[in-house]
Amino acid sequence: MGFRKSCAVGFFTAGFIMGTAASIRAQEKLTTVRGYVLDSACAFVKNLDKPVSAECALSCAKAGSPLVILADDSIIYWPISDAMPAKGQNPRLMKFAGQKVTVTGKVFERSGSRALVIERIESASTGK
Repeated sequence: MGFRKSCAVGFFTAGFIMGTAASIRAQEKLTTVRGYVLDSACAFVKNLDKPVSAECALSCAKAGSPLVILADDSIIYWPISDAMPAKGQNPRLMKFAGQKVTVTGKVFERSGSRALVIERIESASTGK
């Protein structure tokens, strides 16, 4: 491979890597979401707008159903971990099960699903 061709490939590769990094950084913008913490099964199967009760959400979560955040605009956010290996988020969300919350974090979207890496979560009654 000639010097010019090698430089062109190098510049193309560097541009691609920098473009990909910029795309990833764009996803890392902090977003604030208000909504209810409820178990994922009720959010989908029962098509709830809010939890039946905190006890119901806790019972389902303790049985293994992942807790999600059902936003005021009806979008469901799956709380995820950005740690490796990833950690389930139910322990962090249990004290908010069945409550309205304000969550700030990084939102990721893929094929119509939205995931949220929680930076801060608080009860909406004490939130801003």
